[in-house]
Amino acid sequence: MAAIHKTLVFLIWAVIICSVEVLAKTSPRPISDTEVRQRKQNCYSDIELGYWGKQCKSSMVAKENCALKCLSPTCYELIYESDPLEEGEKDYVRSQEYKYCMHRLSLGESLDGVRGSFD
Repeated sequence: MAAIHKTLVFLIWAVIICSVEVLAKTSPRPISDTEVRQRKQNCYSDIELGYWGKQCKSSMVAKENCALKCLSPTCYELIYESDPLEEGEKDYVRSQEYKYCMHRLSLGESLDGVRGSFD
């Protein structure tokens, strides 16, 4: 029964996240830094509540990777999925690419050329 509950919660959150990204694509303006911070704070709260699984609470870097994935699965996949953040890593270039990806996504623009745009 607990497994069914966890699966249902995960599916609900996946639908919500996908809905946010779809809505962001039709937004007439770019996403603001304030909106990004608020959404990321909501992601941290969801992680703390256990909605993203124990692995997301295992370390600060795991929590950050999960928060980035929660904030924008599309941008996370493009920028971080093949090489997630590691303990102690500060990656300014990928951070800028991620923000740029979210900006382009919020305007419904193509994500072509986002990766590598700040090298």
